[in-house]
Amino acid sequence: MDRISVNPNVMVGKPVIRGTRIPVQFIVKLLANGVTEEEILTEYYPDLVKEDIKAARLYASNSL
Repeated sequence: MDRISVNPNVMVGKPVIRGTRIPVQFIVKLLANGVTEEEILTEYYPDLVKEDIKAARLYASNSL
């Protein structure tokens, strides 16, 4: 979970991928809408790595 950051000064405190302003919620929403991990990494956010997506999934599942 060290890849996820929650800071009230970044994206109004929503959990984001550490070092970015990319909300966990957005990554999970892309996955839920059928966007593949590879598409996220190449077409949407080439600076992310697979571990970031895994962390977003884990954070979301732990939050439920």
